[in-house]
Amino acid sequence: MNGTEKPRLVAPANTIDSHMHLYDATTPVAKTAVVPPPIWANVDAYRKVQARLGISRAVVVQPSAYGLDNSVTLNGVAALGRDKARAVVVVNDATPDAEWRRLSAAGACGLRMHMLPGGAVGWEDMASLARKAADHGWHMQMQMDGRHLHERVDFLKTLPCTLVVDHVGKFLEPVTIEHPGFKALASLLDTGRVWLKLSAAYEVSRAGPPDFRDTGALATEAARLAPERMVWASNWPHVSKLADPPDDAGELDTLLYWIADPAVRMRILVDNPAKLYGFTV
Repeated sequence: MNGTEKPRLVAPANTIDSHMHLYDATTPVAKTAVVPPPIWANVDAYRKVQARLGISRAVVVQPSAYGLDNSVTLNGVAALGRDKARAVVVVNDATPDAEWRRLSAAGACGLRMHMLPGGAVGWEDMASLARKAADHGWHMQMQMDGRHLHERVDFLKTLPCTLVVDHVGKFLEPVTIEHPGFKALASLLDTGRVWLKLSAAYEVSRAGPPDFRDTGALATEAARLAPERMVWASNWPHVSKLADPPDDAGELDTLLYWIADPAVRMRILVDNPAKLYGFTV
């Protein structure tokens, strides 16, 4: 756990952390992985984060470390409780329908496309997987360098399932709202089928905490455009910054800088993710 102080933002009841990862020392690392897993980041460690932040629900996202082996993620959902956790998993075109159904029964509601080094599934499979996701009632979660989003936006608009974009678009260098990549993100939000995670500014911001004002400007504008499709996430255990991790409380407090309206913050923390991930409010 990074830091000890409570966040200034008091999390409302049923707050949902829409993106965190779990790891296990006994699970083999995938050949496609590029980052060593922090094997201490287990359910017990995450429960301490939840207690500190005052949050009760989570979406366990399959880390790139384990490729197509979703066992750690699903075991985490079971340990946290099916009423308090959901999963976003990794599948490919060879994954049979029976496995999709098993994953759904275990708490999966989305599939992850990690279009950066370490991802197990590539662009060539995205269209067919999106069709299968739509058939199973899942969404597709995507992470890529947002600076190139305009090169893919027309294709992404053809996908038949709900699309969730990670980490304020994950612009690997700070941009403004006039950048073609952010304009592409805005046009995706305009479709009504695309959601955005307001999270992990520390990975890309040059401005730094507490407000990460460069990335925060993008988050504020995106929330203005589509407040009903914004969700918040901790991105715990902050794998890309293990040597100098952000303060977990500060990750929640970013919403105080980015979102002025408490009612909108409530939607981002509770109502929006409950709808997206199928929780009861």
